[in-house]
Amino acid sequence: MRTSTYRQHGCIIHEHRFTVPLDHRAQAHTASGTAEQESAKATSIRLTHNESIEIFVREVVPEGGENFPYLCYLQGGPGYGSPRAGDFRDGWLGFLLKKYRLVLLDQRGTGQSGRLDARSLCEDDRFRTSDGNLDAQALADYLMFFRQDQIVYDAEYVRHALAGGKPWTTLGQSFGGFITTSYLSLAPEGLEKCFITGGLPGFTHVDDIYRLTYQQTAARNRMYLRMHPSDERTIREIAAHVRDTEEFLPTGEQLTSDRFRMIGLGLGTQTRTDMLHYLLEGPWVNIRGQRRLSHQFLEDISNELAIAPMYAVLHETIYAGTIRDISDRATGWSADRLAQQIRGFVPDADPLDMGEPYYLTGEHMMRSLYQTCPALQPFAEAADILAQRTDWPCVYRPEVLADNDIPVVATVYYDDMFVPRELSMDTAALIRGTRTWVTNEYQHDGLRASGTRVLEYMASLLED
Repeated sequence: MRTSTYRQHGCIIHEHRFTVPLDHRAQAHTASGTAEQESAKATSIRLTHNESIEIFVREVVPEGGENFPYLCYLQGGPGYGSPRAGDFRDGWLGFLLKKYRLVLLDQRGTGQSGRLDARSLCEDDRFRTSDGNLDAQALADYLMFFRQDQIVYDAEYVRHALAGGKPWTTLGQSFGGFITTSYLSLAPEGLEKCFITGGLPGFTHVDDIYRLTYQQTAARNRMYLRMHPSDERTIREIAAHVRDTEEFLPTGEQLTSDRFRMIGLGLGTQTRTDMLHYLLEGPWVNIRGQRRLSHQFLEDISNELAIAPMYAVLHETIYAGTIRDISDRATGWSADRLAQQIRGFVPDADPLDMGEPYYLTGEHMMRSLYQTCPALQPFAEAADILAQRTDWPCVYRPEVLADNDIPVVATVYYDDMFVPRELSMDTAALIRGTRTWVTNEYQHDGLRASGTRVLEYMASLLED
């Protein structure tokens, strides 16, 4: 472990860097001492099992909090690093610092933890063939090590180093809740109690999950268009325009209708839904008698559509083979397949056919992205391989969760566009001792949008 320390607005910040195994499952034991032999499931992976990866952790200690217990925050995503705050004492982070010293873990592949992007991977000799081309199979094999289970074992390594093996509390937002559920399954001895916000996963095939998320995305579209009915014509006209006319974002990628529709991601949040109307309020300019999209609009759209490459590449993999009952089923580009079947989301539908709904999409990473987005183009073949894999190690163990004795409190957002309420409640019923707060007051980003209210209420449930 390498550590540097500084003060920031009354807090002591320790920045830790750890070297951990790329494949914890292949080790004779994990850092917690728990035997793990499930790496046999990954026998097709050609990378050597003695490879390592660097993990970055920012530890935030409040004034006078040197003896506070640890809380490890698990970020949503996948593909995004832990929060970088100007003042950690503000908002929900500040609420936590009243009782805890925070461990902000950059999950592997994000932030400063072996960040995965086109440049770092495409220039890595491990993923090059002898003639210098990208080795998509080797890359796909490598990406298998960036799911929930390996992140849990990273956290266990950090816990032993920082807390001396003493159990700690976790807070998992969205995908961080998926990691928490995997933690409860694979290393419950490392946990004292758990908070989950919008992140109880479904124990079913991704098709079942995406059918529900498409349904809820359609509902959020209808809600939005009731608020801003004139925006429907704008959305349809922009989609029709980019179908027939080449328009390019500042990043150099062509704006297609599929890509444009991804602005619907904001409909799943409290903080971005209202901003969508401002984005759409003035898209057009007239250039030599031809209607075109303005430079400002294209710039704004580009900012709205900016996603971490690994958010797209890993998205369906976090649902792949998660429990034994579905461990041999491929995801098979679920978002694409289902879109062809669901009214309002068919990719090649005519946007100007007012007799059919035409919806913005949500957390559905379409295969077409890999043809149009420069940051994703190098991953196209590897993503195809991942979509067809059936050798995923399980990340959840329902039999362990049913015998859980760790206190768990989970907020379930009634209208959640990304994590279906119905499946979250099924999982909550399975994890023994879980208390849930179901609310329609917030969307998926309620942890951030509520200030401190969500955490305050969850803490009261835990203490009740």
